[in-house]
Amino acid sequence: MTDGGVRRLSLGDLERLVALERQQPRHWSAGQLQAALEDRDCCVFGIEVEDALVAHAVVARLPFEAELQAMLVAPAMRRRGLAATLLTAVVTQCRRWGSERLLLEVRAGNAAAVALYRRAGFNEDGRRRGYYPPLEGTTGANREDAILMSRRL
Repeated sequence: MTDGGVRRLSLGDLERLVALERQQPRHWSAGQLQAALEDRDCCVFGIEVEDALVAHAVVARLPFEAELQAMLVAPAMRRRGLAATLLTAVVTQCRRWGSERLLLEVRAGNAAAVALYRRAGFNEDGRRRGYYPPLEGTTGANREDAILMSRRL
């Protein structure tokens, strides 16, 4: 794969996918990632730079819709457009599936992600109050809302 290109990941990528995921405080387990890679109704995309996996997205096909279940860009690689590139691949896959709408939820305090999704045509559908526990390292913080978003395909 060329640097910065998106490709569908396979079980052979599991070890690198687990290592990337562990770069965030609340990460998916190796078992969860393996299940996503093996699920016919899931697609896991990745981006490599200099042979290192630096970003991934997990999207699941549902009846009539699809759900972006996870997206992560390595901290050192953020603000380079990789999340937007992944999101384009996700939308393309959802259209191939014939999904009518793409759903996601995002931590309300993740301003960069919320802005990305809004630029990509997502609208806020609602909130889950107090859904996310405080981020590690934040003292006295309260639980955080999840913003539910979607866009028509």
